[in-house]
Amino acid sequence: MVAPPDDDVLSARTVSYAYGGSPALIGVSVSAQQSEILAVTGPRGCGKTTLLKCLAGQLVPDSGEVWFKGAPVHSLPPLGLERLRRDHFGWVGTEPQLVPELTAWENAALALLLRGTGRRAAKSAAYEWLDRLDVGECARARPAALLQSQRQRVAIARALAAEPGVLFADEPTAPLHRADRAQVLRTLTSAARSHGITVVLATHEPEVATLADHAVSLLDGRRVDSDPSEAEGRAACSASA
Repeated sequence: MVAPPDDDVLSARTVSYAYGGSPALIGVSVSAQQSEILAVTGPRGCGKTTLLKCLAGQLVPDSGEVWFKGAPVHSLPPLGLERLRRDHFGWVGTEPQLVPELTAWENAALALLLRGTGRRAAKSAAYEWLDRLDVGECARARPAALLQSQRQRVAIARALAAEPGVLFADEPTAPLHRADRAQVLRTLTSAARSHGITVVLATHEPEVATLADHAVSLLDGRRVDSDPSEAEGRAACSASA
């Protein structure tokens, strides 16, 4: 194995994955640098979520490689993957998945508290991101008392408060109204720039992809866009191997 270039925070090489023999990804390669926003686009069912889960260490590819800061994610043992996801990765999906017994700020601080951050510091970070996402007034409310759009913002605050190296966002604005989507996406963009967070954003909406630094398109599990520089890089790696 040859590690990817040092400026790649996250990269995948010819990753394939199948569910019960049915291919979901076929030889997909992508890469992203620090503070970049990478959009993964394509219609529903094209493999976007599967790719994000392979990049995030939630799924182990059937073949191919995934690297994070020079470390081979694809070959880490289960405990190593758990630590990687806890300490370096954040995840936001289409459903908030909040803990119903906790208040909004406690949910937003949860990843930090599990990591061992002191309660005062964790609470401060949670409130900061709740305010930035315009749900600071909901900080002491429990999820059942919140609107769906507010719960989703709390989930996004939870992911950002932990300041992950990479934030995986799988259709994060799907449950939001159009006006809310724009504000949330601006916050994600701002976080990537100001906190050095790399964002991998899966979306089927073309206007969302325009906010990214670059985008890759999937169709039936294959990458269908063309990036000459990346193709040259893969060829060089293959030659050196």
